[in-house]
Amino acid sequence: MNARSGEPARLEANVRGRVQGVGYRYFVIARAMRLGLTGWVANEQDGSVRVVAEGPRADLDALLEELREGPPSALVEYVIDDWLPFTGRWSEFGIRSGGHRGD
Repeated sequence: MNARSGEPARLEANVRGRVQGVGYRYFVIARAMRLGLTGWVANEQDGSVRVVAEGPRADLDALLEELREGPPSALVEYVIDDWLPFTGRWSEFGIRSGGHRGD
């Protein structure tokens, strides 16, 4: 198994652009669940969307590509991504309230 693609990891992403009020969080949930990832998505007070996801690196890479595209109603300007060690903290993927800090 390739360490880059098969080992579990954690992706923290901040998505910038027109990403609130356009169904972006529900888009993320659908994609993350389809990929079998765990974690959460939340609107931030600055108008961005924060995504924290865990799972196999290859699946996280696929999610990151989808975050860069977004749903048709969104306009993603850019995504800031950070890769961290897997924690195994969640059992599902959900929505957190806006401005949530931490895990």
